[in-house]
Amino acid sequence: MRAKLFRFASENDPPEWKERGTGDVKLLKHKERGTIRLLMRRDKTLKICANHYVVPSMELKPNAGSDRAWVWNTYADYADEAPKPELLAIRFLNAENAQKFKAKFEECKNEVKEKATKADVTKNDSADKVAEKLEELTVKEESKVQDKEEGKQEREEKQ
Repeated sequence: MRAKLFRFASENDPPEWKERGTGDVKLLKHKERGTIRLLMRRDKTLKICANHYVVPSMELKPNAGSDRAWVWNTYADYADEAPKPELLAIRFLNAENAQKFKAKFEECKNEVKEKATKADVTKNDSADKVAEKLEELTVKEESKVQDKEEGKQEREEKQ
């Protein structure tokens, strides 16, 4: 969907919104890992102006009373190569497109949250299984000492 992206430049005095670019915004899902990221490229140059993972803690908020713009925080945006936290705003042509984006964004956020919950449960299960197997193990120090002595005797006999 076409939109215009802005970032909040807090380093300026006074702080202000800076335009990052106009282009198509996409929500891309990784086939194997299931992670979802937001990617936006500028129209003609195709330079990346937004590239970050969608995480459950992100929250879309309406921007200053506009029904066609949203604001959100990201902890690591990779648009400028190095990851850095950003406050981003996106504005669409009309309110209908803005609502479609919000619905899809929320859907992606919930999907990531469910996947993270399932992964935590799986990690806990596998950790429990490993702990059980470790409890079953016993250490046989005496047999190791005997094996070493027998090996030593065999070597002496061969010499």
